[in-house]
Amino acid sequence: MEELRTGGEPQTAGRGRLLTGLAWAALLVALWLWGREATEVPAPATPTTGDAAAAGRPPAHPLPPARDPLPESRPRVLAIKAMGVRAPVEARGLTAQGAVEPPPYNRPGSVAWYRGGPQPGTLGAAVLVGHVDTEHGRAVFAGLGGIPRGETITVERADGSTAEFTVDDVAVYTKDRFDAARVYGPHEKGRAELHLITCGGTFDRVRQTYSANVVVSAYLTGGSIRP
Repeated sequence: MEELRTGGEPQTAGRGRLLTGLAWAALLVALWLWGREATEVPAPATPTTGDAAAAGRPPAHPLPPARDPLPESRPRVLAIKAMGVRAPVEARGLTAQGAVEPPPYNRPGSVAWYRGGPQPGTLGAAVLVGHVDTEHGRAVFAGLGGIPRGETITVERADGSTAEFTVDDVAVYTKDRFDAARVYGPHEKGRAELHLITCGGTFDRVRQTYSANVVVSAYLTGGSIRP
């Protein structure tokens, strides 16, 4: 059975793994960085790669200021209006190989929140991962690299509140140039951030994995407190 990559080209089944290979060793470093308040990763002056589909376009208007982090509450639903996405969020841990465990392939419309990290809307960088495709076709994060800077991402939370994030960086990281601190760690001290991660680049049929990862980074700019 065939499946589709982000660009819609067919490939054989059993694909879509997130951040496989040596990148998982870097995840352990990133988890340590999460717990350090002093962690700060300055934004690069240019995109991480030359991938035009995920290079980060300049916003039509200046980006809004960050707002103070919200109280803790577990994420329930991720909404990205620009992509037509409204996805349930599942709390997940790490696999035996050290990867953030994604949703199963029979739930391609769901995303996984790494429960060992911050909750979306709270201080630090919350991480959500999702498949780009499955054996049946496109999945929840197909086309993630095309989301524009300045776009709004909303997370509905268990306490009835919402957290609204503004996209400020879209990048592609190849496996040999994977930057764990930037992918998993906060980009600015004191902010509540959200990092969305999926597969990108080209599919390696021999290794059965993608050559890169698309990472969308956003920061908290609005939201509503629980009723």
